[in-house]
Amino acid sequence: MTTPFSRTVLTALFCLFAFFFGAFVQERPAGITRDTIAHAEQLIGLTFTDAKRDSMLQSLDELRANYDSLRKVPLPNSVAPALYFNPMPVNFRFDKAAPPMALSQQPRVDLPKNRDDLAFYSVRELAVLIRTKKVSSLELTRFFLERLKKYDAKLLCVVSLTEARALEQAVRADRELAAGTYRGVLHGIPYGLKDLFAVKGTKTTWGSVPYKDQTIDEDATVYKKLDAAGAVLVAKFTLGELAQGDVWFGGMTRNPWNLEQGSSGSSAGSAAAVSAGLVPFAIGTETLGSIVSPSTRCGVTGLRPTFGRVSRHGAMALSWSMDKIGPICRTVEDCAIVFDAIRGSDGLDKTVVDAPFAYDGTAPLKTFKVGYLKSAFEQPSPTASFDSLALVKLRALGAELVPIELPTLPIQAMRIILVAEAAAAFDELTRSGRDSLMVRQHRGAWPNTFRQSRFIPAVEYLQANRVRTRLIEEMNTVMANIDVFIAPSFVGNQLTLTNLTGHPCVVVPNGFAQNGSPVSISFIGKLYGEAATLAVAKHYQDATDFHKRHPKLP
Repeated sequence: MTTPFSRTVLTALFCLFAFFFGAFVQERPAGITRDTIAHAEQLIGLTFTDAKRDSMLQSLDELRANYDSLRKVPLPNSVAPALYFNPMPVNFRFDKAAPPMALSQQPRVDLPKNRDDLAFYSVRELAVLIRTKKVSSLELTRFFLERLKKYDAKLLCVVSLTEARALEQAVRADRELAAGTYRGVLHGIPYGLKDLFAVKGTKTTWGSVPYKDQTIDEDATVYKKLDAAGAVLVAKFTLGELAQGDVWFGGMTRNPWNLEQGSSGSSAGSAAAVSAGLVPFAIGTETLGSIVSPSTRCGVTGLRPTFGRVSRHGAMALSWSMDKIGPICRTVEDCAIVFDAIRGSDGLDKTVVDAPFAYDGTAPLKTFKVGYLKSAFEQPSPTASFDSLALVKLRALGAELVPIELPTLPIQAMRIILVAEAAAAFDELTRSGRDSLMVRQHRGAWPNTFRQSRFIPAVEYLQANRVRTRLIEEMNTVMANIDVFIAPSFVGNQLTLTNLTGHPCVVVPNGFAQNGSPVSISFIGKLYGEAATLAVAKHYQDATDFHKRHPKLP
């Protein structure tokens, strides 16, 4: 029970508290209230009491001020987070000493009666012609430059020709060969780069309107390694804007098999150009299917290496923990040749591991333990008949196929890892409003994805990566008793899953649908197991002729 005096004191204290609290509320920046928090709770699937909301108000104001401070620090796309993804399971080891790459026996190669047929020669075949001086690098470079000029209007696959540079590199290659210097299989071979790789003296547009005049004054490590191998850069190829799809600021890159159809993405131009015989090989990138998908659509062969095999220095970042660089070629062995040239550390990309690459193109198929993704082959799909015939072919070749199943964790839910990292990579684009300049503006396009990804809580991003750790360990168990497994390229969640875990994949042509469109099959290997994956895929490809068929362009 209170006295009149005590009631007076309590009233005074209450009024004093109300004065200061009222002043505090008046000074609070408009926006963050208990109702704001209550609405935000709906986005994250949690519910707090009013008392708990009150206790958060001041801290949320402080956090917002901290965000403003961080946004004042310049962060170009090339700056990676101080956190690096490591795909290795616990106690993972690989043999650091291994023999060098051994290619299969190369038959005699002669110039074709019809010079246009050179467009579809493999890297190895062209290399023989150059080494034996049946054709010069300069002749070959001019040949492919003319094809690029002739067919780009139909395919929209070229962002920029690098003609002057290419002719200089070709002359150098011929001069070196005449002097007795041969750099290897790629010596004098023309190729193209996806236009998210920086090369001094060229535009690097990332396929997107806000960056279409961008130049970056450095050379990507991949370009430097290919230059050291003697390869000749003839073009920089299209990619869907910021590595999504096949639509870029110049239009939609076309599928050479069907000019009414896009070439898929995001390595759209690289796959289309190889398919159409505009270059012998090209470099693509994959975060969530950007080598596998366009290689399938265009009927070519692609290698997505293990995460951390090829330096991404000088390449546009989309997802620091998922981006991978690999070759798109005519044959599996061409992929092995190009991969061997571009792999390895450079001291600049801290995720790169110097694992061995002991590819042997002569190793018998029975050397390898091959699995198959049983449930995916049993599932109805548009490619089911082609997929099942691949199993029949492998068994006929002597493979003893072991049924496997992949982990059942929530794979699609982990896509927030990619989109959160992508939103961070292009944070300045979103905040500046220049995202409105991009061509694609629908709900599933990058501008909207970047915006909505800002509402992914940091806690959930980290939780997704913790689930990813479990996924890596469970995949290690799946792969324990096999070297490689075969899977339909787009049935189930294997494409997303193996991109999250960082496993390598070789995708090869596997026939043609009734409408004439190519289909594919995928071979997935152990971490850093590109050698075995390529060797098994080569056995399959050598037993088929799908990779030898080419589109007929008007």
